[in-house]
Amino acid sequence: MKTKVTSQNGAGPGESPRRGVSARKSLIHPVIIYPFRHPADYQDLEELYELVCRLDAKRSVYARPITVIDHKTLAQVEGQDQFSRFRDRVVKRCSDLVETWSVDTCQMWYSGMGEAYRRGSTRDVYWLIPGDFNYGTPAGRGVLGRLHDLPEICSELHQDLCIGEISTDHNNPKQLIDTYGTFALLYNWFPREACEVRQYTERPRSEFLAVHHDFLHELLYDRWYAYEQTVVMLLHAVLSKRSISRFCVGQVTDLAEGRESLASALQQVERTERVLKSFWRDRHEASAGWIDEYRQLEVQSEQILRTAIVILHNLLD
Repeated sequence: MKTKVTSQNGAGPGESPRRGVSARKSLIHPVIIYPFRHPADYQDLEELYELVCRLDAKRSVYARPITVIDHKTLAQVEGQDQFSRFRDRVVKRCSDLVETWSVDTCQMWYSGMGEAYRRGSTRDVYWLIPGDFNYGTPAGRGVLGRLHDLPEICSELHQDLCIGEISTDHNNPKQLIDTYGTFALLYNWFPREACEVRQYTERPRSEFLAVHHDFLHELLYDRWYAYEQTVVMLLHAVLSKRSISRFCVGQVTDLAEGRESLASALQQVERTERVLKSFWRDRHEASAGWIDEYRQLEVQSEQILRTAIVILHNLLD
């Protein structure tokens, strides 16, 4: 996978302008994931990049922000003057642009976090900021005003991983998918670890997170998944006895009109199952007789998947 890094701060491509500062003091590295589907309205992005520009101005606290954008997204807006102006006058002014080819959003995370890690140092913290939420609403602006607490928890409390939880009610589509899909499958494939994960968070697929340098090193050099990477991070953290914290992000959403299609919900549950199967095999296939246990878990997993489809169909369709 190729990535192109565009720096707007006087440094060469991929070269950190603050390497000397990083060596003296820990920094927070903001990594912004540009929306995969480009919105027609720029209000949410404008609010987000007001925050990014403020971060870029605080050079003693934050490294140069990185924005990751997929080439398929660029193809959606090719030739549009409004996008060209926003990219050149806003995005590039306060962040380095990483253009990449990615299977999905989690692979964009890999490119952005990997580039930030390359620039960072041992005590640094890496802060993932999803770009496709409704930051232009009053609630969204409130979230942006306190979102910096997420990486600060990692930095000041020396946590390996901090998960940001969106506030929702029990009927929210994301809540339903995690209850009947994500956690149900986790309890099947990793029952002990699932119990521990749930003590830390109800949002095991959150896109809001911060991770410490040493733990990010471990994650980057292990197998990275293009889907549901937050679930994998949490399992890694529990299995390796890492410290985990959570932070209440607030009430924001990336769902148009608060709705999730049944097809999208089923796709998310199916992706989670595929990732958990792979993760389990990676950790058990060296054991004698692993295939018998795997087959039993797979039968149970299929039953869970069928039940989730019925429930989500009744609740979302």
